[in-house]
Amino acid sequence: MEFLLSGVAACGACVFTNPLEVVKTRMQLQGELSRRGSYRVMYRNVFQALGCIVRVEGLGGLQRGLGAGMLYQFFMNGVRLGLYALCDSAGLNSTEGRVSAAKSTITGATSGVIGAVISSPIYLGALHALVEIHRQHGILGLWRGSSAAVPRVSVGSAAQLTTFSSCREFITDLQVFSEDSWLVPLSAGMVSSVAVVLAMTPFDVVSTRLYNQPVDLLGQGQLYRGFMDCFSRTLRTEGLSGLYKGLGASYFRLGPHTILSLLFWDQLRYVYHTYSY
Repeated sequence: MEFLLSGVAACGACVFTNPLEVVKTRMQLQGELSRRGSYRVMYRNVFQALGCIVRVEGLGGLQRGLGAGMLYQFFMNGVRLGLYALCDSAGLNSTEGRVSAAKSTITGATSGVIGAVISSPIYLGALHALVEIHRQHGILGLWRGSSAAVPRVSVGSAAQLTTFSSCREFITDLQVFSEDSWLVPLSAGMVSSVAVVLAMTPFDVVSTRLYNQPVDLLGQGQLYRGFMDCFSRTLRTEGLSGLYKGLGASYFRLGPHTILSLLFWDQLRYVYHTYSY
């Protein structure tokens, strides 16, 4: 049930944030391996990009890949948050009844790795795309780009769940809101959203580029050899700002998604554990 509740919470958040995922991906891919000023900037900021997509492709353009996105969220966050919840219930995230930053970071990162590995093929596309990838590049082709997804989700998961658990406990201690108020996870999620975006954006840029790069007949990437190659070439060619391309779009997508998914996750678990016994 923990896995199911986690997956449903993530899917609910995905419906609201998928348009920003579309914008974020397009902003991260523009000017790939080109020095600043040497290419045409089609998407200048989040709001201009949203307007441009709606004007050219209609409202449907903002929900491209929603089905695949929800499937990915269900498996990735269902596994990631579900495992973390089980660890939390077993007392593995705390010391003497209080949240332990070190233990929470380890369980958050570990659950992130497992979630990323399991869901990596789904990130590549819908069912017909997966069948075609398998036909051309074999079973391992379904995990193309996972070398970036694993550290990305691991770092983001550790930052997100550690700050959320710690802030939730801190806000509860302050007694600003009643202990079972939805405002407690909402406030903790808002703090967590900032931490996760700052931690994940460089990994997100690399992951997006590895997943979207063209491949040869053997399934090898034609632009990058792997995570470190993409990271170093982006940093060398585009500077530190290249690793934070689409930062605004990343926050507008990851921020609300973090807040909503953690809020839905917390409240669904609260309702289930309150009324199922």
